[in-house]
Amino acid sequence: MTRVRGPACMIVLLLAGAAGVGADELPTFRLIARDGRFHPETIEVPAGKRFRIEVTNQNAGPEEFESLELRKELVLAPGVTRTVVFAPLKPGSYPFFGEFHPQTARGRIVAR
Repeated sequence: MTRVRGPACMIVLLLAGAAGVGADELPTFRLIARDGRFHPETIEVPAGKRFRIEVTNQNAGPEEFESLELRKELVLAPGVTRTVVFAPLKPGSYPFFGEFHPQTARGRIVAR
């Protein structure tokens, strides 16, 4: 086993700590695709802070979470759950939709 000492050791410890802390502390908001709709249709998030949305597809077929304004796209097979991380948003409302149910699967992220 190789021992790391001195400044290199500090860099390794700092990088390991930074990677672990950031992911666990992100606020997570849950979104469910079911019956061709998103539940809830509005997700309120803190403005100016990173966050993630956990999307679960409970539809019988595929669904896609997409926000053109935020440049995010996530395709999910039936029964699949995935997360997407967002950079800090300015206060405002940001629409999203489901590509497979564009008329009914609509929602918005509201940053306050």
